[in-house]
Amino acid sequence: MNKILLILVFALGYVLGARAGRKRYEQIREKAQQLWQADQVQSAVHSAGDLLENAAERVGEKAGDVIGKARSKGRDA
Repeated sequence: MNKILLILVFALGYVLGARAGRKRYEQIREKAQQLWQADQVQSAVHSAGDLLENAAERVGEKAGDVIGKARSKGRDA
């Protein structure tokens, strides 16, 4: 009996939460989209992208230097 009652209570809570939750979910989603499209956020996103591009270029350059040094040491040995 306790398992059946628990399942029924869970099912009822799920159904009621889903109905009320959809409206709230839409409100949260709309606010999140507005925030994402804000000029300050987009500016920060582009700045972060530029920073990552520069970092990736520097890492690539350093990796090339390390590989070149390793090859020259291999030839010398």
